[in-house]
Amino acid sequence: CKWEQALQLFSVMAESEVESNTITFSAAISACEKHGAWQKALQVFKVMVQSNVKQDATTFSAAISACEKGHEWEKALQLFSAMGRSRLEPNTITVGAAISSCEKGGAWMQAVHIFRGMV
Repeated sequence: CKWEQALQLFSVMAESEVESNTITFSAAISACEKHGAWQKALQVFKVMVQSNVKQDATTFSAAISACEKGHEWEKALQLFSAMGRSRLEPNTITVGAAISSCEKGGAWMQAVHIFRGMV
């Protein structure tokens, strides 16, 4: 699988003492998200936070989208809230993924709350 290859490359980078950055972490999270590996995506996100690498809207969008695909709406909302606490502005992809995640989980009130916050 391509996401597994991406994570292997990511590990090789770490072993070779190549410094990971926002772009490399986001790419790894996105690779996991694209192939439905939401748990791995969140593991990479956690390592990113622990490594003190700055997250951006792309990072959060990929992680929230991974949660959406995994039907993990509560985790998606936790990430969406963390994004706000990080003083990052959500983009349309982030908002759409968060709303879709809530919709898939039957959390309509949370979806409406996110939507009203954007209007």
